[in-house]
Amino acid sequence: MSSSFNNLRLYCENEKFKGWDPYDGLNSPFFKFNPLIFIRFFRLATIQFFKKFPYNLRTLLLINKGYNPKGLGLFLTSYCNLYKFEKRPEYLEKINFLAKKIIELQTQGYAGACWGYNFDWQSRVFFLKKGTPTIVVTSFVSYSLMDAYDITKNEDYLKTALSSCEFVIQNLNRTTDENGFIFSYSPLDNTSVFNASLLGSRLLARAYSYNKNENYLKIAKQSVNSVVKNQKDDGSWLFGKASMQNWVDSFHTGYKLECISEYQKYSRDLSYNNNIDLGLKYYLENFFLEDGTPKYYDKKVYPIDIHCPAQLIATLHRLSKIEENIFLVEKVLNWTIDNMQDKNGCFYYQIKNNHSIKIPYIRWGQAWMMYGFSFYFLNKHSDSNFNADVNKNISNELVDCIELKSII
Repeated sequence: MSSSFNNLRLYCENEKFKGWDPYDGLNSPFFKFNPLIFIRFFRLATIQFFKKFPYNLRTLLLINKGYNPKGLGLFLTSYCNLYKFEKRPEYLEKINFLAKKIIELQTQGYAGACWGYNFDWQSRVFFLKKGTPTIVVTSFVSYSLMDAYDITKNEDYLKTALSSCEFVIQNLNRTTDENGFIFSYSPLDNTSVFNASLLGSRLLARAYSYNKNENYLKIAKQSVNSVVKNQKDDGSWLFGKASMQNWVDSFHTGYKLECISEYQKYSRDLSYNNNIDLGLKYYLENFFLEDGTPKYYDKKVYPIDIHCPAQLIATLHRLSKIEENIFLVEKVLNWTIDNMQDKNGCFYYQIKNNHSIKIPYIRWGQAWMMYGFSFYFLNKHSDSNFNADVNKNISNELVDCIELKSII
């Protein structure tokens, strides 16, 4: 496990944390002056072609490797996790480099710090130009800056992260219902994507732990409540409210559980324990096969996506459930290493039922697996420290007993 992780870490460091993305097809200069670029269907078809084609055409079409803010946030949290149990100077150097690069890449013109992807992105619902901020990217990035602040005490990191709450509150749209509301994905849409909204809730709750802004908790509570009320009786959640969002997948389920748990952790509001327990049961029973294969959807196996095993570890860590599920975690990790890691250290994107896509995407594959690994080793080290402390206390008690006996 350690050698697999180190090979991945060295790969990412050698790439200087730059790379391609499944959705970066529109970054090709060949499309910039093509009149078809103004047609929604052409943009969507182009992105889907690059995402699903098994061979990498990006070099041929002059798509450069780049910094992806969300990927940098995942890397930053990873190095923070590593530094917590092994205070190596090179880890601290990476923490400061990544944090400063993230701050440098923020999108201007909004109520607070915010970030988007480094490519134009056409979804089935909306079109976002390069850099258009989203709640998903902003939440992961701001969370990582808080992680960096906790280690370095650099006030710029915390100040930037906390300001992103104003982006969430002031710039995102809201879809209200009788239970609360759902945050939009970006300032330009009115979608109701459950995991995205919860990432905003999670951010507000953690920000409260630093500045005690009660309004953050009030808003977070309303947004969590609305998502929880959309949980099915079996513990699952659909991706979103729209008819075209009626699927249940692995890593977005993991996001939801993690976010609700983090909200409870920082707010001390334990109203949703039953929802977490029911959701976790569904997650663990429906997304992983006996041999460790990580499924994408609850009802079918393929595509097997590298994002899914990484999120399993992060979710269980946030819920403090790794130890009681360590057999599953290590089985899934070993399966992923055996079937999806290249000899150069990188991880492949997807395995389909009749072919594989072995393109080494920096955000989707490498950053996520480094993120997952870092929580695995952080948890393992924490347990080692705990066991060492217990053994030390037992030894001290035995010595005291022996000394007391000799006195008697």
